[in-house]
Amino acid sequence: MKEFVKFEEGINYMNNTCCLMISLYLLCLSFVGSLVADEPLTEVLHWNQWRGPNMDGIHPHADPPVNWSEQGKGSDNVKWKTEVPGQGHSSPVIWKDHIFLLSAVEVGEKVESTDRKKIHKELPVWRKAMGGKKANRYLKFLILAFDRESGNIVWERTAVETLPHEGVFKDGSWASASPVTDGERLLAFFGSYGLYCYDLEGNIQWQKEFGQMDILYDFGEGSTPVLYKDTVIINWDHEGQSFIVALDKRTGDEKWRQNREETTTWSTPIVVTVDNKLQVVTSGNRRSRGYDFNSGELIWEAGGLHMNTIPTPVFNDGVVYVASGYQKTVMQAIRITGAKGDISGTDAIIWQQEKNVPYTPSQLLYDDVLYGLKSNKGILSCYDPKSGELHYGPERLPGIKGIFSSPVGAGGKVYLIGRNGASVVLKSGKSYQVLSENKLDDNFDASPAIEGDELYLRGHKYLYCIAK
Repeated sequence: MKEFVKFEEGINYMNNTCCLMISLYLLCLSFVGSLVADEPLTEVLHWNQWRGPNMDGIHPHADPPVNWSEQGKGSDNVKWKTEVPGQGHSSPVIWKDHIFLLSAVEVGEKVESTDRKKIHKELPVWRKAMGGKKANRYLKFLILAFDRESGNIVWERTAVETLPHEGVFKDGSWASASPVTDGERLLAFFGSYGLYCYDLEGNIQWQKEFGQMDILYDFGEGSTPVLYKDTVIINWDHEGQSFIVALDKRTGDEKWRQNREETTTWSTPIVVTVDNKLQVVTSGNRRSRGYDFNSGELIWEAGGLHMNTIPTPVFNDGVVYVASGYQKTVMQAIRITGAKGDISGTDAIIWQQEKNVPYTPSQLLYDDVLYGLKSNKGILSCYDPKSGELHYGPERLPGIKGIFSSPVGAGGKVYLIGRNGASVVLKSGKSYQVLSENKLDDNFDASPAIEGDELYLRGHKYLYCIAK
């Protein structure tokens, strides 16, 4: 009997030892697995598209500098600046060691003809008085790849060289859409002048044309494509037949197309998960809408915005935030979980307000507060996203005179870049706290891109890398 007890105790000891060893082994595997999982997670979060990795203006893993300057000793935190050929408001996007931009370069002599002059004469007197760039020169539409370390141009491709059919507003450009990449394909959209798909070495894969846009009063084109999984989404709102279309990223073939009863907008769609299904959400002058990502079927729509809708929607926790800031200014919070059909005027509209609404810049929802600029001015307000109640504002941002770029967030900070080269960095949160005021020797209309401890700014003349 004693021998049996000793034998049983030995078995128990062996079992306990084995269990301990297995537990330690699994713990080690878990630790190593977490390291392996964390590395690609950080790596895939490149600023690869308009408004960043999650299309919300935020980089969750980045921490760029607070201060920078081209003046004084050592040009603080300006790692490099590179002259950009041509003009454009295309914002930079990043994949690993490369930065991508779009631009348009005027080539040749002015084209003088009766047809060209007629285009300009058809504009209303007030619109001509506002100024613009006439469609009287050939343009070379460029895709540019820069090296992140040095700022040197790695390659340059001409997508097309053509004479534009319309002019643009004096503050606009013919290359206002931003590129987008998933590390395999790079998409360059020039609106009426085509969509071009390249690999990351600059080799053309396919191209597609959709016709000519008829933009309201020749203000210029500007909506950016969305690339999600194997699908490219293009929003085509103008004074003709508007539509939204989904394409296969590998071939450019159409997956689906839906006509839209919309006039000219410049808003870029977003892809979100609602009720466990993917939706494409768009803002619009007549309706904000949600489409089934796979079929294009219209799921819900809501009225309330007005003409010249530009800001990209913001989505969080089942709610989409939309705005239009021209003439009749409106900002809405719309709950779209469970939404079906026309939800205008229902309790799905959580809140709405008509003061201090952004015109060109998109809103930013960061650290559970919603930031919005007033029109195109350096005046900021901060809201509770759930109720629309004001945390602070309107606050005038020091030094900034006019702003087209959208605010971005990273490292607990909010970055705002003015048209005049002045910038302000705020501490994110419910109280107004300026961390720094900065200045660069250029003008800025494109929105920033963020990667690691670096901030990339596309000016009228230069591309800047701001780094610690």
